[in-house]
Amino acid sequence: MKILYAIQGTGNGHISRAREIIPHLKKHGELDLLVSGTQAEVGLEDEVKYRFNGFGFVFGTKGGVDFGETWKQFDSKQFIKDCKNLPVKDYDLVINDFEPVTAWSCKFKGKKSVALSHQSAYLSKKTPQLEGFHWGKTIMNNYAPATNHIAFHFEKYDDFIHTPVIRSEIRSLKPENHGHYTVYLPAYSDEFILEKIKKIKNSKWEIFSKHSHKHYISDNAEVFPVSNEKFQKSLQNCDGLLTGGGFEGPAEALFLGKKILSVPMSHQYEQQCNALAMEKMGIPVIWHEPEFEKKMIDWVENTERIKVNYPDETPMIIENLIPKYL
Repeated sequence: MKILYAIQGTGNGHISRAREIIPHLKKHGELDLLVSGTQAEVGLEDEVKYRFNGFGFVFGTKGGVDFGETWKQFDSKQFIKDCKNLPVKDYDLVINDFEPVTAWSCKFKGKKSVALSHQSAYLSKKTPQLEGFHWGKTIMNNYAPATNHIAFHFEKYDDFIHTPVIRSEIRSLKPENHGHYTVYLPAYSDEFILEKIKKIKNSKWEIFSKHSHKHYISDNAEVFPVSNEKFQKSLQNCDGLLTGGGFEGPAEALFLGKKILSVPMSHQYEQQCNALAMEKMGIPVIWHEPEFEKKMIDWVENTERIKVNYPDETPMIIENLIPKYL
């Protein structure tokens, strides 16, 4: 059996999840990997057969997506060419984690595919979502179309939704509390973050920055270029995680018993919905910039942690997926 597994490369979450799923897919046949997008710092250990620019969002420095740079980097002619040339019909099974080239290639050619992604959870009305009409929802629902869907979220909101895939290296960690706070806010500049946290007395921060290529110290913070190994160690030993409205990062922090403060990116529908789900779980969220200082101080002073149960369901999911959708 030939399997194509297509992975979104914008951000680290899709790649991190793929690292757990790939070994299980390999047990069922010949596996080829495809990655599109250029924003991830985490890599795959396995050979990638296809690499495309795809269509990924570019993070800004003021809390949102840089739409100008996003459209500047998108080559629509190349995108269509890649969709036409990708030989999806050569595969017995196509699995897609929110990757648009493969998704649209399958749609153009009438090839069935299985979406195995967090974004698929938003096809259910039971999943926490913003009220009213949002262009972001329309875009997300049509960005990487598929014929079948298996989803992941913070809770099992529907029968096709599973709890998060937690990486083996995270599951094996023994969490401690060394008193610092870990920060990953890729849509904000270092200067913005440093200005906020220096006002919080008697606190220590470890910031992982997409905007810096060197390690440096500033007041009560250490700033590091994004590194998977260093970030894991920081998360393992932190008191809490200050992060955006992503999915995998908060899920891993919850698994390790860390407290979380979420700052979802503005005008990014998925992150806003993720933050809404976190808020319903009892996790504090900074929705607007003027709230930053007060909510950060309250969060640092608060010791409450949310308890979750995230068993390793990955083997079972893949074992069920193969015969069902082959």
